[in-house]
Amino acid sequence: MAEQPFFGRLIPAMVTPFDENLELDLPRARQLANRLIEGGADSLLINATTGEAPTIFYPQKIELFKAVVEEVAGRVPVIAYAGDNCTADSVEFAKEVEKIGVDGIMLVVPYYNKPPQEGMYRHFKTIAEAVKLPVLLYNIPGRCAINMTAETTLRLARDVENIIGIKEASGDFDQIKEIIDNAPEGFTVYSGDDDATMKIMQMGGVGVVSTIGNVAPARIRELVYLCADGKWDEAQACHDRLSPLMKGLFATTNPILVKEALKLEGFPVGGCRLPLIDATPEQSAVLADIMRQVGVLTD
Repeated sequence: MAEQPFFGRLIPAMVTPFDENLELDLPRARQLANRLIEGGADSLLINATTGEAPTIFYPQKIELFKAVVEEVAGRVPVIAYAGDNCTADSVEFAKEVEKIGVDGIMLVVPYYNKPPQEGMYRHFKTIAEAVKLPVLLYNIPGRCAINMTAETTLRLARDVENIIGIKEASGDFDQIKEIIDNAPEGFTVYSGDDDATMKIMQMGGVGVVSTIGNVAPARIRELVYLCADGKWDEAQACHDRLSPLMKGLFATTNPILVKEALKLEGFPVGGCRLPLIDATPEQSAVLADIMRQVGVLTD
């Protein structure tokens, strides 16, 4: 097996539990963190896309990060989703987050602003250099309306010492391969899409920042470690067994169906904050069928 990357290979992007009033449910967040660690998570990513970051404002993010860091107690690294689309705000927030004791931060391509590549470069460089924490970049043009090119990613990887990897969710495999092939030593590429994990690891990626990891952490861990061991036939079989659920969880906007899947598993984490909505009964029924098909639900 290749050397273990700093944040490991399986990084579930943890959902954010809410109570019946859609307020933070911190005791449930602690329980979920334990559940994911027991399921084989190498690190935990807190309050990113799957964690409904856009509807959880800075003071609540801090509460959530503190609760998870305290509960995890150093068992695995905790990565805080700390980047926003305002560079100055992101710098100040990243500094606050660093004080909590997280092990790293993730920074997303600025959304809505649609900056040119030079603006992205300066944005990430400015935030990363304001903290000492390891930084993962996050490229997801489907949500940000703009793509960060391989050239910009590689420039940041070479120029900024504490930028150590990227979650690539562009779906552009030529771009991802260019990053992997030309990255400096120590810079790692994670799949940002569960269904692309095997393909990206075949190109030299190290693992996945995972949505399905909330629902079936042990199963997706099996896949990434088979890939890391170069057991491609076994990995393909594992991928094929999980693929219907990887796709099914995205039948509507994430994390609507991930939260529904956890409820179906008997581990409810509350609903979604508007403008997201909860799964419909029809969506839930289809999801339950898929979960039974892949062996995640056995009732």
